[in-house]
Amino acid sequence: MLDTHARKYVQPSIEHTAKWFIKRGLTANQVTIIAFIIGISSGILYSIGFPILAVFTLWFSGFLDAVDGTMARLTKPSPFGTLMDITFDRIVEISIILGIAYVHPDLLWPLLLLSISIIISMTIFLTVGAISEKQGIKSFYYQAGMAERSEGFIFFSIMMLFPSFLLWSTLLFFVVELFTGFQRFMEAKKILP
Repeated sequence: MLDTHARKYVQPSIEHTAKWFIKRGLTANQVTIIAFIIGISSGILYSIGFPILAVFTLWFSGFLDAVDGTMARLTKPSPFGTLMDITFDRIVEISIILGIAYVHPDLLWPLLLLSISIIISMTIFLTVGAISEKQGIKSFYYQAGMAERSEGFIFFSIMMLFPSFLLWSTLLFFVVELFTGFQRFMEAKKILP
C-alpha cells in the first residue's frame, strides 16, 4: 500500500541517488547485490544482539532496492536483474525471520506461519505478474496490496525492536500477509481470462 501510494514522496531522493550511482559507473545489478548483502546482514545483526543496527541496515537495503529499480529504468532494465531483485528480496526476508527465530526459538510456529503467508502472497503476486498482459512501470505487472515491501519492513522493524510484542506482531503480520494474498487473488480473478 505504501509502496504504491507514498512512493511519489520519496522518489525524488531515490532518483537523485540512482543518477549519482550511474554517474559513478555503477550498474543497477551491482546496486542490487550491494542491497542484498546489506539486507542479509540485518538478520545476522539481529541474531548477534544488535536490533537497532539490524533495523537500520534493513531500511538502508530497502532504499537501495528502490534505487536499483530506478537505475534500471533510467538505463536498461534486464530480465535477469528483475530475477535477482525479487529473489534477493525474499532471501533478505528469510534472513530476518531466521535471525528472529534464532533469538526467540519459542516462537518458531508463529514465524513459520508468517513464512507460509509470505510464500502464498508472493506466489500469487509473481504468478499474476508473469501471466498478466498488463504492464506497469516495472518489468512485470505489479499487483498492489495491503502489505507491500514497506509494510513488511515496518512489521519486521516492530518485531525486532519490541520483542515483548513479538508474538502479536508476528501474528498480525501473518494475518495482513494472508489478507494481501486474498486481495491479490480476487484481483487476479477479475483481470485474468
